[in-house]
Amino acid sequence: MRSVFVNSCAMWTETLLALITFAFVTSITPGPNNLMLMASGANFGFQRTIPHMLGVALGFVFMAFLMGLGLAQAFERWPWLRDVLTVVSVVYMLWLAWKIANAAAPKAGVEAGTPITFLQAAGFQWVNPKAWSMALTSVTLYAPNDSALAMLFVAGVFGAVNLPSVSVWCLLGREMRRILTNPLRLRLFNWAMAGVLVASLYPAVM
Repeated sequence: MRSVFVNSCAMWTETLLALITFAFVTSITPGPNNLMLMASGANFGFQRTIPHMLGVALGFVFMAFLMGLGLAQAFERWPWLRDVLTVVSVVYMLWLAWKIANAAAPKAGVEAGTPITFLQAAGFQWVNPKAWSMALTSVTLYAPNDSALAMLFVAGVFGAVNLPSVSVWCLLGREMRRILTNPLRLRLFNWAMAGVLVASLYPAVM
């Protein structure tokens, strides 16, 4: 009986460590969320970008939880839903790219531009191809069973790892403000970030 318990604990620990590793690698690597957070950190600073970061982390937790409860099966039953999601994703990300390209200069007035809000960032997870891939993989490979509690566990662990990971990109952007005080350099940076964001759409539309 003791050996069964020990083996179960060992398997649970291995699964948890694997999930944490997967969450860290996928959260810290470049993607639409991180590119936007770096641009926001450069334009608005760390503090004003906190709602954006929370929206990314908590929005992903909610999406991954619903994914685990069976949302993925809806795409298998109605394949056209994936096409609709792709179109919406492209349109929304193009709008975000435009928003980044035309962001306000640091210390500019609110009228010149505002950071992405919590709800906008949370809603963006639903049209972010990388987030969908991360959510589907995590609940498929690392959930111990098909219960709602198991899905919440996986989503919660992912969210706990995701938040500090994406914060690094915002801090990186904030540090870049020191060399982006020149309006021309800032504009070039914003347009470059917008271009990279648009380029990240390639895997989703091809």
